[in-house]
Amino acid sequence: MTVKRFLTALFLLTASGAAFAQSANLPGVAVNFGQGTNLVDTMEVLLLFTVLTLAPAIIILCTSFTRIVVVLSFMRQALGTQNMPPNQLLIGFALFLSIFVMMPTGKSIYENTVLPYQAKQIDATQALKGLEADLRLFMEKHVRKADIGLFYDVTNALAPSDIKAVPTHYLIPAFIISELKTAFQIGFLLYIPFIVLDMVVASVLMAMGMMMLPPMLVSMPFKLLLFVLVDGWQLVTGAILRSFNT
Repeated sequence: MTVKRFLTALFLLTASGAAFAQSANLPGVAVNFGQGTNLVDTMEVLLLFTVLTLAPAIIILCTSFTRIVVVLSFMRQALGTQNMPPNQLLIGFALFLSIFVMMPTGKSIYENTVLPYQAKQIDATQALKGLEADLRLFMEKHVRKADIGLFYDVTNALAPSDIKAVPTHYLIPAFIISELKTAFQIGFLLYIPFIVLDMVVASVLMAMGMMMLPPMLVSMPFKLLLFVLVDGWQLVTGAILRSFNT
């Protein structure tokens, strides 16, 4: 009996909805396939959506974002503040620093690729090639030859004498390795003063016989005080930005 009542109510609701749609003259939506569609335009739209899907990976791996976010993470761990600053703040800060570093590359992409594409002077394929060329200029400047040689050694291929001849699928992973190495080098230098401070605090506590008091608990205020007195965020930011000028 309950099922019968439910079906009756569902039928009445559907009928009333249809009657309301007819009385209200709601607009209809029609979808047509294969009428007036250009295959070239369809492929360009598909290619555009593919680029947009890969945009986060391009931003993270093919720009300065990798080095910046790793260094900032090391800075937070060296301070021992755990989740302060939070991840959202570090990622946002790293993103805006990446925009600052990549501004010349972005300006070149806009002037040489985006504007001609909007003016229909070049097609989507040429626009992607222009985007790749500008990103390659940045990566070629900061990649290490030894990291490129690693992939040629693995594939037993002959490395070219000119970096321009290195394929993009070789250049991108080599660039990522180079950025990680540079970020870890900066992180090591950031750790040194805080490790020295931890050792001094631990030695003082042991000399005073306070064996049960965690040294990290005592050294954290001194770390924060030292970091504020030397204007640590300005020094770290300056070191990161200057590392891209070498």
